[in-house]
This record gives sequence, C-alpha cells and structure tokens, in this order.
Amino acid sequence: MPSTTPDIVFIHGLWIHATAWEPWQTLFEEHGYASTAPGWPGDKDTVAATREDPSGLDGVGIARIVDHYAEVIEGLDGKPIAVGHSFGGLVAQELLARDLVRGAVAIDPAPIKGVTALPFSQLKSGFPVLKNPANKNRTVALTPKEFHYAFGNAISEEECNGIFDAYVIPGPGRPLFEDATAAFVRRSPAAVDTHSAARGPLLLTSGTEDHVVPAVVTKQVLKLYADNTASITEYHEYEGRGHSLTLDDGWREVAEDILGWLAAQGLTPSATAADADAAR
Repeated sequence: MPSTTPDIVFIHGLWIHATAWEPWQTLFEEHGYASTAPGWPGDKDTVAATREDPSGLDGVGIARIVDHYAEVIEGLDGKPIAVGHSFGGLVAQELLARDLVRGAVAIDPAPIKGVTALPFSQLKSGFPVLKNPANKNRTVALTPKEFHYAFGNAISEEECNGIFDAYVIPGPGRPLFEDATAAFVRRSPAAVDTHSAARGPLLLTSGTEDHVVPAVVTKQVLKLYADNTASITEYHEYEGRGHSLTLDDGWREVAEDILGWLAAQGLTPSATAADADAAR
C-alpha cells in the first residue's frame, strides 16, 4: 500500500493545470508511490475556475513558485522526490539543490541561468508573452494555434486540441521574462547551484522535437552539472517527442522510463532520506 506521506511531488509547467498529472499519479500509485500535485500560487482548483479568473497568477515569478513548493515540502513528514515538467523542471532542480527533496526529475525543463542556446523555436514559443513588456506583470493565455506550435508540433491537431481543452490555463508572464534575462541578472531567480550542492540524483530529459525547450538547451543544462562529480546527473532523450510528452497519448512511455530510473537510483516508495543518502 502507498505511504500516506507523498513520495512524489509533481510540479506542472507554464500554461498547464496541475490536474494534468492525474494519469501519472494513478500510474505511480500502482507502483507504490503516494503523490501530490499542488498548483502554482494563484492557480485555482480546476481548469475552468482558473480560466474564469486567472488574476491570482498576475506577477507570479520563479522565486515565488519555488518558495511555494518549498513550503509544501517542508510541511511533509519526510523528503519526497520532485518530478517537474517545463518550468516545473526548473523548480525541481532548485528544490534538489536546496536539499529539500531526495531526488528530482526535470522533464524538458525550462533553462536555468548559464544556458546560452536560444533556438528559434524556443523564441517563437515564448513570443506570445515576450512580445509585450507589460506581460511581465500579468497573465497571458495562449490561443489553440500558439499552443499547437509550442506544445503539440509532434502530435495531431485533433489530439492537441483535446489537451488544450482539458488542461490549458492562462499563465503568468514573469517567469518567461526572468528566464530570458537570466544571463544579465546577477541574482537571477533562474539560477541553480549546479556545481557545489550536495544532493540526490537528478534526471534531465528532453524530446527531440520539443519546440519550447529544444534538446540542445537541456544538453547545455547537463553540461553545467558536469563538474559536480559527487552527485548523480543523467540525461534521457525521447525520439520524436515534443513538449506535450507528459500530456499526449505517449505519456506512459515517459512515465515508465522515469519509474525505472527512480528504481535504479534506489528512490523507492519506502526509501527514507537516510537510505537515499546511503545510495549516493
């Protein structure tokens, strides 16, 4: 039976509601993991309610999102594992660097400070927000066409529209502006200690067709961790997959790969923080 204390904290990304993790939670529960999938600060409980009034997300930035999940984790009885997608993957890395979680998976993670690659598709995916500086302090909704380019380029338009209808919500513009200017801000909220943090295992993943976070970006993140030889950092790549890989019909393949990686790292449902330390 799963533990009553969550083993996994799922962290969603920009423009996606936390309920998108429900199929993952069911699968992970079948493997003995208890989980929780809190929304970002300002999210409402449902997609419909968030769409109706997204004002609570106005001005919400990376630091506030990280602190929100840190508070959630500090309220638990033990250290969970963080699994995040897109900006949730950036948040998962920061929680790991702070030693608040015993392991982390960053699925197609938003780039952290130090990444210099800026492929055209990434710039175009963020353009609906970045085109207007006033969007830094307000919430921005994607159109179905914009979502299809950014998230759904590797799936059919019909499947993409179904995901849009089920899970897409307006998102705060601030995280994109903070990420875009990270190289020029000394204390950027997108900075993560990749060098000296003593931490649990980290898995970075990418889809080869991702427009929002192309594989070249995640590979640069991997290189930033190269000199931290005391901690495990690995990279998995999914051929033919786009940014919708946690949401589309192929999500189970990704989830099962992650479950296998967690097991290989000793990050099992019954593992304690002491067990995880011993496995490093």
